[in-house]
Amino acid sequence: MSNIASNLKYLRKKKGHTQQQFADLMEIKRSLVGAYEEDRAEPKYELLKKFASYYELTMDELVNEKIDDKWKPTPKGDASSVRVLSITVDGEDRENIELVPVKASAGYLNGYADPDYISELPKFRLPFFKQGTYRAFELKGDSMLPLQSGTIVIGEYLENWFDIKPGQTYVIISKADGIVYKRVAYKFKEDKGLKLLSDNKVYEPYWVESPDILEIWKAKAFISTHFPEPTSEPSLETLTTMMAQMQKTISGMKTE
Repeated sequence: MSNIASNLKYLRKKKGHTQQQFADLMEIKRSLVGAYEEDRAEPKYELLKKFASYYELTMDELVNEKIDDKWKPTPKGDASSVRVLSITVDGEDRENIELVPVKASAGYLNGYADPDYISELPKFRLPFFKQGTYRAFELKGDSMLPLQSGTIVIGEYLENWFDIKPGQTYVIISKADGIVYKRVAYKFKEDKGLKLLSDNKVYEPYWVESPDILEIWKAKAFISTHFPEPTSEPSLETLTTMMAQMQKTISGMKTE
């Protein structure tokens, strides 16, 4: 469970502030402070980041650690307390899309935060991806059919995991499973993590725990050399056209 409510209350009292004084410092309403401390609401990402900065904590510490008189903060020089995203840019200072091929996927778990490692990955740009940070991952296996093994999925970096939407697909980087492309069953839960689904129903859903997750990339596009096979079943567009033609025919029969 999240410790935001108890941590905010403890930290405010530790500073000797009333709810109103803290609200004034954060430029929010006092009622919001009460709602956060009583666990009736959760602060949005930007406000949570502001709280963490004020108390000189990482967001992970503020959300997940139980902060009290016995708590000892992680030394700020410890890399485990900071989530780092390494990127590369072209000659015009525009972000590249780095490609993580299957053969580099094992090394990515150790090098995802290393600028030197990221700089060695193949790079390309797509003109219609102008805003955001993107990375491309080559798929392996058949768990996400009809996307074939070898398909390249382009994902947009997701900084706030609470923005995950059920039913959509993401590239999840985790310590246990490496790089996987899955559909999310539920919104992100700090006490459980994520429940992941394969589009290929042969594979069972499973949970990946929050501490195991390293990065999450929201799927935005894919590149594949496999073209879809023709289907014998009519598409929704075809059915709509057929219905319209039938209605027109029936209307003509009534006027005769």
